[in-house]
Order: sequence, then structure tokens, then C-alpha cells
Amino acid sequence: MSTFRAPKGTYDLIPPDSAKYLAVREAISAPLRNSGYGYIETPGFENVELFARGVGESTDIVTKEMYAFETKGGDRLALRPEGTASVLRAALEANLHKLGNLPVKLWYSGSYYRYERPQKGRYRHFSQVGAEAIGAEDPALDAELIILADQAYRELGLRDFRILLNSLGDKECRPVYRAALQDFLRGLDLDEETLRRADINPLRVLDDKRDDVQKQLVGAPLLRDYLCDACKTYHEEVRALLVAQGVAFEDDAKLVRGLDYYTRTTFEFVHDGLGSQSAVGGGGRYDGLSEMLGGPALPSVGWALGVDRTVLALEAEGVKLELPSATSVFAVPLGEEARRVLFAKVTELRKVGVAADFSYGAKGLKAAMKAANRSGARFALVAGERDLAEGVVQLKDMESGEQTAVGVNEIVAELESKLG
Repeated sequence: MSTFRAPKGTYDLIPPDSAKYLAVREAISAPLRNSGYGYIETPGFENVELFARGVGESTDIVTKEMYAFETKGGDRLALRPEGTASVLRAALEANLHKLGNLPVKLWYSGSYYRYERPQKGRYRHFSQVGAEAIGAEDPALDAELIILADQAYRELGLRDFRILLNSLGDKECRPVYRAALQDFLRGLDLDEETLRRADINPLRVLDDKRDDVQKQLVGAPLLRDYLCDACKTYHEEVRALLVAQGVAFEDDAKLVRGLDYYTRTTFEFVHDGLGSQSAVGGGGRYDGLSEMLGGPALPSVGWALGVDRTVLALEAEGVKLELPSATSVFAVPLGEEARRVLFAKVTELRKVGVAADFSYGAKGLKAAMKAANRSGARFALVAGERDLAEGVVQLKDMESGEQTAVGVNEIVAELESKLG
């Protein structure tokens, strides 16, 4: 046994379970690829200041959870704790917004890192699929992204999730609400750190999960009562578009999310079968983030869905994904000549798209057939010297046990036909 283990709060994806994660990533990204979103991949680490500016210096992500380090050259870098800031940075750097086709629609998939207390559904290394629509202020774009996430989850077979929806206002109306909320919070019995947070970004206090804080927040002013007419109209249009498409949601006046860059539309996907870590994904509009990063005004909206938590949600509902068989045909050679012939046939099968594997090493018939069983293959190809002398190989149906002789030159076409 190795003396090394995966770091605390991380995990390895190992077959056969890893196939579920691949299937979830594929299912989440499929509606995006069908809706004009192009794939983007960014580095696993970025300048610390990118996240301090974008995510927010007062957030737990930046103050407590970010893996930051200094390089030998003196650069201050951080492992990416989320995807939006990196994607927007890359889009600005490549001047994608100047190509004349706004919004720039991008999707991504990758690993992210936060130093958190490990528990089920919360890891220090986790996987997300995300989408960003950059450069357009349109309620239909907000609705589109929510609908695409809802579609992805339903096509996976999830049913017991809920969509929470809120508006965080904009630079016109949120300052008025911010002042009213700060006045309310100063009258509460809060610890020093929470009061400091209330001075920097009071909306973050609404997201505090501690029971003693939540009890005191009863009666807190709600942002929906302070929205300007433009934000009210925008939010009602998002709601109307979702209703028209039959997408159910719940209005949640206290939903703020954990990142400072959100404006107007904010939403969260939650699954009650996951316990305290009920959020499986979320996102919203971030109209001012581009300017925070030194770019032009580019109103944008996006989301990220957790692959890890989506897998847990599927398990909580007992949903079994229909996964393609890793191996459809397993070749069992008996003798050196059979090894050469069957290896050639396995290579031919792979070229025509049939998943095929081979009994490697000097296994006897019994051990090789056990390997064929373990592979999950539907058919086994078995051949020895006598078979080859007759110009055939034995094709065994691993489900029925039926075995037939098939001509060596006919085996590829025969298997293509049987496997559809």
C-alpha cells in the first residue's frame, strides 16, 4: 500500500464511479453547446488581485478559503476558487467583446479550490460546469441560463430540486437599501467580525448560516422593498419568461449568494436531499464586474453547477444514469497465432467505433473469461489454433451463454450488426 494519500478534503475519481461524473458534465454542458455557448478553459491559478477585486475582499472565499501563495519570482497567485472572474478576465484579454457579436457566450468545466471544513458535499477540491453570457443586459438572457440549467437537471432525471430567485438591485437602488440594512444590523447583538462585515458589505450578513444570527435577522429590511422601477420591471420580466416556459421557482427575498459581484437577478438551485449543503449550483447577473477588472461596461450573467453535488443529488433520489458500457467486446486468445489475429480484430473494431478490449498477459482460458466477465462486455471473442485452422473464431454472448462460430473476416461486420 502506498504511503501517500489524497490531501484532506479532496477525492479521486476512479472507475466505475468516474463514469457518473463524466455523464453529469456531458448532460450539463449539452444544452449550452446547443444554445451558442463555446468552450473556454482558463488556468488553474490566477493573480490574487483578480479574485480580491471580483469576488470581494470581505467574502469568506477571499479572507478565509482561498489558496494563495507567492512564487519564486514574487508573484502573488491563488488557486481559482470560482470560475466567473477567470472567464471574464480571459474574455477581456482576448478582446472577445470587440468581435461584434454580443453577448459572448462561453461555457467551462474544471476543478476549483477552497480551504473549507470538509464534509459531505463540501470539498477543498471540487468540480463545476459553468456558463457565462458577457456583454448584454436582457432579461431573456437571465431566463435562458436558468432554463438551460433546469433542462440539464431534468434530462439527468433530477426532480426534487428547487430554484430560488431574487433581485439584488443595481447601483441606483442598492446603496439606499445598503444604508437601511446597516442601520438595522447595528442594533443587533453581533460579534465583532460580523459587525465589520456589515460595514463593508451588509448583504453578506444575510447569508450567514448561524442560527443565532438568523434569529436576529427576522424583521430585517428586504431589498425587494427598495428596488427602483427599472430593477422591478427587469425582475418581473425574468419571472414572466420563466413562468411562460413552465419553469417553477420560489421567490426568496433573502437570497444574496456569497460573491460581491452580483447585481439584479440572482438564483440558486437547491436539493433538500443533501442536508446542510443543499445548494447544487447558482448564479446571477454581474453587470459591474468588467469595470472592476479594468474593462469596459459589459453587463453579464452566468452560473456554475457543482458536479460533485449533482452526483450526490442523483444518489439521494435513487436516479440510475444510463451509462454506456466501457467494453462491448472482449477478446480471449489461446496461443500466439490467436493473439496476433484477435489483436488485429480488436484494433479493427475500435476503428469502427466498437468498444473492445483484449486479454493481456499470459492468462489461461479460465482467468481470461473471468476478465471478460468483469469487463462487462456483451460479447467475448475466443479463438485457438483449431478455430483459426478452420478460419473461424468463437463468438460468445455473455448474457445468454450462446456460442457460435463466425468467420475471421466476418467478425467485425457481425459484431457491428449485433451491437447496432
